[in-house]
Amino acid sequence: MSSATSSSVSPAGAAPVTATAAQPVEKRTVDMQIIGDWVEPNTRVLDLGCGAGALLDYLVQSKQVSAVGVDLDFRQITACVRRGLSAYQGEMTEFLRAFPDKHFDRVICSRTVQELSDPTVVILEALRVGRRLTVGFVNHGFWKNRVNMLLRGRKIRNEVYTTEWFESQPANPVTIADFEHFCVVKGIRIVRRVHLGGNWHDPCRALPNLLAGYALYDLAK
Repeated sequence: MSSATSSSVSPAGAAPVTATAAQPVEKRTVDMQIIGDWVEPNTRVLDLGCGAGALLDYLVQSKQVSAVGVDLDFRQITACVRRGLSAYQGEMTEFLRAFPDKHFDRVICSRTVQELSDPTVVILEALRVGRRLTVGFVNHGFWKNRVNMLLRGRKIRNEVYTTEWFESQPANPVTIADFEHFCVVKGIRIVRRVHLGGNWHDPCRALPNLLAGYALYDLAK
């Protein structure tokens, strides 16, 4: 999207990285479609830990949102630029504090929450600046993770957890039970939830803390 379109979601004093040429979205994944279903057309959206911008690009094209992303990795910001997105390089908490209450219609924190150094601060700030917050994360309580730790006693390595412990960023592995307890403690309202099975495709309708591989939450406060 153009810088003119994104100016309404830019914090005062921040230096945006923008471009105008939009690129086609990548193949839609199930979690992206669910997130998209929760976003109203022509609204203001902030993506925390936006990465290369695949989700934002999808939302811009499918819902015509006014979108902005933030990420620490400048290479990811450059990838957003190539997609024609507005993005900022910086620390999430400082970025969020630049906005007034309920500035965004929706804030998204997808596949990011487990890597936050202070998830409580980021989530509460996101709920302050956003009317709704979408959180998506890998469920560390998935049964295969439990079996791996029981039998091998080591950090799991697979297509989801691709690195050794000494190669990865500091992480706070979170389970569905952990996250829902957090919401109760902090007085966060769970508006909607979706649990996906181990293939991240089919719905998980029973024992999600054990059988779900991925979880999505629509939150309000």
